Amino acid sequence: MTQVGSLPKPGYILEARAKAHRGELPAAELEELERRATREWIEFQDELGVDILVDGEMYRGDMVAYFAEHLTGFEEGGLVRAYGNRYYRKPIATGPVARPAPITVDWWRYAQSLTQRPVKGMLTGPYTICDWSFNEHYPSREEFVLAVAEAIAEEARALASAGCRYIQIDEPAVSTRMDELDLAIRGLAVVTEGLEATTLTHICYGDFSRAYPKLLELPVDVIDLELANSNYDLLDDFRRHPFTKVLGLGVVDSHSARIESVEEVAAGIRRALELIPASSIQVDPDCGLKTRTVEEAKAKLRVIRQAIDVVRSEL
Repeated sequence: MTQVGSLPKPGYILEARAKAHRGELPAAELEELERRATREWIEFQDELGVDILVDGEMYRGDMVAYFAEHLTGFEEGGLVRAYGNRYYRKPIATGPVARPAPITVDWWRYAQSLTQRPVKGMLTGPYTICDWSFNEHYPSREEFVLAVAEAIAEEARALASAGCRYIQIDEPAVSTRMDELDLAIRGLAVVTEGLEATTLTHICYGDFSRAYPKLLELPVDVIDLELANSNYDLLDDFRRHPFTKVLGLGVVDSHSARIESVEEVAAGIRRALELIPASSIQVDPDCGLKTRTVEEAKAKLRVIRQAIDVVRSEL
């Protein structure tokens, strides 16, 4: 069992981030609260028996803007609608992109110090950073993606050097731009080349059937997919062409407040086991658990834990 990445921020973090944005809270005080929230989520995952933990990203806002803020060559853009009523400040590449300093390493070290279980390093992939940014510097999308890939690769190597055993490079933009899958594969290959850590990528809410089985060319060990939200339809494609990597199996709909039953989740796991051995499945929620309340997220994770225990007892 694992979790895709971001978890919902408790109310005191949301309030503190708003105050910090208005200049009413010192950065050091905000960071202390972010550390507290990170510790609370690590403790919850440990108590639940999650196998591979995440830090929950209490210190991050948008997954693209966060990295753009820490890379040179980007400027902050205006608000752009991501989906629903959620917006982010779309970065603008105005110069050569580079990584002047570590971005996530210290936060990963802190989270890992709180548990004996492995904590994933969480990065946003180069294709998604570029696709969700404006480009006013590079002459082509290819050059833009490959330049960002070099910067993210430096961060991935730094995580590995720090002892991180699982590094996830999220590429959700791939799900809506299947025509550029080859470019996304090239960018991801730059990031994962030479890494000894287990590598993962996460892709969400797209027409996967158009990209499958080419999706298997993504140069990672684990591909995490949303299956609960689409009623496990993608499993039909696996019958025609076997899934040859480890599957991150999304089993609860993170964009719904409804708490699934244990039997409902167990049934989804059983369907996947008809096609993929248990050793090649990592069970987790669909992505977007941060959109739920803290209690809703915890309830969904508890159901997953219970469903896994039920299915394991049957194997």
